[in-house]
Amino acid sequence: MSWNSADFFNPSTYNGPTSYELQQQQQHHQQQYPNGNFIPSPYEFKPQINISSHNNYFYQPNEYVASTVDEIENHEPPLLEELGINFEHIFKKTKLVLNPFTTPDLSILDDVDLAGPLVFCLAFACSLLLLGKIHFGYVYGIVTLGTFGMYTLLNLMTSPDKPCSGIFVTSVLGYCLLPMVILSFSSFLFKINGFIGMIISIVFILWSSISASKIFSTSLAMIGQQLLVAYPCALFYGVFALLTMF
Repeated sequence: MSWNSADFFNPSTYNGPTSYELQQQQQHHQQQYPNGNFIPSPYEFKPQINISSHNNYFYQPNEYVASTVDEIENHEPPLLEELGINFEHIFKKTKLVLNPFTTPDLSILDDVDLAGPLVFCLAFACSLLLLGKIHFGYVYGIVTLGTFGMYTLLNLMTSPDKPCSGIFVTSVLGYCLLPMVILSFSSFLFKINGFIGMIISIVFILWSSISASKIFSTSLAMIGQQLLVAYPCALFYGVFALLTMF
């Protein structure tokens, strides 16, 4: 068996790179990797779309967070509104108590708040303190018992379609305590004793009871029952007048 050079190498069937091409590749490799070290070529980013005109395609956290915070601040109610304190309604209710012969505004009757009653109760207790009477416990005890009694009575007198809540009764009785506060502070300046002081106290008791009974009868649609509601209200405010006089 004999071998010749054509069996090892046949130029007609060879498809690989030539010696010239291998030399060019070696030179190109030496230019890219001098001394055998790899040096990456700078990469230039060429976007296929116009970034300035396609900002909506990219996530921008700063703008998203800012818009979210603005929306939360715009939709968040004020702190006083969350606490249920409306100074405009408090002022209107105070005017209604001071002038019980005016027609009540139905928009403020449904707004039940305890800010005004709490202030008036504290003012009444402080006025007694100026007279040397420490009756804070008596004031809150009378308010609690009176509220419970009026709540029971009103629920028995009103129709089931318009029930009243305990907070509503507390709010009305507390706002109508304002004439008693005026009486208590006036007793600090003038002596309310004897027959004249009794007449003055009765006038203030009627003032408070008429205001409270009118608000109750108007809000609860108790037609023709204002006098029936005014009697227990007069008993309730009469106790505060006794605390002021004696």
